[in-house]
Amino acid sequence: MATSTVIGRASFIRGRVSGDGDLEIAGRVEGDIAVGGEVVIDTSGLIAANISASRIVVRGAVKGDLVAGEALVIEAGARVVGDLRAPRIAIAPGGLVRGHVQTGTAGAARPRAAAAPARAVVPEVKARPVVAPPPPRAALPAVKAAPPPPPPPVKTVAAPAPKVAPKPAVVAARPGPPAPVVPVLKKGTKAVQKKRG
Repeated sequence: MATSTVIGRASFIRGRVSGDGDLEIAGRVEGDIAVGGEVVIDTSGLIAANISASRIVVRGAVKGDLVAGEALVIEAGARVVGDLRAPRIAIAPGGLVRGHVQTGTAGAARPRAAAAPARAVVPEVKARPVVAPPPPRAALPAVKAAPPPPPPPVKTVAAPAPKVAPKPAVVAARPGPPAPVVPVLKKGTKAVQKKRG
């Protein structure tokens, strides 16, 4: 029978946790966890560690990579920020995962035998994201739109009564946006970008 260890709600552990039995965490752990059995993170558990075990069940919050030899279960309400690797991964509705998910035997740790060494979990070096340059915008033509022709003159006829003909309303055409201004730099001059505040 495998031994079972419980880290209570009021407990805080900073460092490396390793063993052959099962581990249930209801408190806080910072460091690395390598267990040969099952790791269960309770709803009150807050983990900032990479975890390696044969089976992992998450109900609380984890910041770190999870590697399971058999299965990895993220239950409803659980929050994981890190990569997941296991032959079988289950994420319940309401479970939050931010990271890469990899299933299959190639990326998973060997069950029970390789979980004991603390070096089983090695954080991967991640490349920084590269921001793609914005697509070039076509320059608007520098040709200005011709103003609309003036309305034809209105002929007035003298009338015996002092009636005044209503003046036609002048409709102003909405001009489009102005043409973009592109500064011209002398050869060999570097552009200086203004800081926006």
